[in-house]
Amino acid sequence: MPDAQVSEALLRARRRLDAALRQSGRRADATRLLAVSKTQPAERLREAYRAGQRDFGENYLQEALDKQAALAELEDIVWHFIGPLQSNKTREVAEHFRWVHSVDRLKIARRLSAQRPAELGPLEICLQVNVSGEASKSGVPPEALEALALEVAGLPNLRLRGLMAIPAPAETLDAQRRPFAQLRECLERLNTAHPERALDTLSMGMSGDLEAAVQEGATWVRLGTAIFGARPPRP
Repeated sequence: MPDAQVSEALLRARRRLDAALRQSGRRADATRLLAVSKTQPAERLREAYRAGQRDFGENYLQEALDKQAALAELEDIVWHFIGPLQSNKTREVAEHFRWVHSVDRLKIARRLSAQRPAELGPLEICLQVNVSGEASKSGVPPEALEALALEVAGLPNLRLRGLMAIPAPAETLDAQRRPFAQLRECLERLNTAHPERALDTLSMGMSGDLEAAVQEGATWVRLGTAIFGARPPRP
């Protein structure tokens, strides 16, 4: 997709999100759009920024750091790390991102907390839940979620905000909704058991299942191809 078309695709994505929110009877600002920009060149992110987009999600650390350097003058960009996170990458993630959506182990959370620079304030955290039970997918099993959430919520330089999931693809709206409903129910159970935590974030839904995610309460939807077109291969 040429750079000049990114702004048009972003406008279509926003209209689609607005329509999904209206159909679901939710507030117009209940769900925010996270532009998934992995493998996209920095100039496409700049075009989306010119069209008003501020939140960008990256999966690959070095690629993200290169883009952050290239776009350093855009001081109000908010960077979200949304990919699997290894122990040897936590320091740079803690230092260069505001959100991490993909925490699924206490070891990773502890490292992020210890390595977060105090002057940046707490790192916003979502716990990734493996709602589909796929062996190939990252994420804490639902039955282990509460114990992990309690540990992460107690770490000093993190702010536990909510949950994230990447369910297996499904063809029908009803089939798409089921794992999102499961994630919402996980959040509701945590808030019922620990109301002092007041978790408020459900990061779920992508270009192919946005409507299902919004119907089940998504507060972030992660859109890549709907904004940037087909994803180019990694160099």
